[in-house]
Amino acid sequence: MASLKNIIQSAPMMRGALPIKAKSGNKITKVPNGPLIKKKGPFKGSTLKNGGSTPAWQRKEGKSESGGLNAKGRASYNKANPGKPGLKAPQPKGGPRKKSFCARMSGMKKKNTSAKTANDPNSRINKSLRKWNC
Repeated sequence: MASLKNIIQSAPMMRGALPIKAKSGNKITKVPNGPLIKKKGPFKGSTLKNGGSTPAWQRKEGKSESGGLNAKGRASYNKANPGKPGLKAPQPKGGPRKKSFCARMSGMKKKNTSAKTANDPNSRINKSLRKWNC
């Protein structure tokens, strides 16, 4: 039966735990994963005046009442993600973006939502589908 010491040494590293030494033959080697360091300070793309922790696109003030993001939410997302192409407003009149969005979100609605959310006219997914005229 394995001893308690062997069980503890063979257990996977936990977040914030110190590196333990593992025996490999007669050599003792350090486990490569050290403790995880938590970064301090405000979120890099924060739009709050006092250095808040979340950008506007993740909060209510960046979301549109009729679904999706409003101009402030799109601006804060684009600021927080400079390497990605910018978010654009909905294209409800047609075109390839509309066709792609409607196909993708309709599939998400079928697979990833509960019956209650799918039938709720005020759910975020139904609001965004309405805004795009899907």
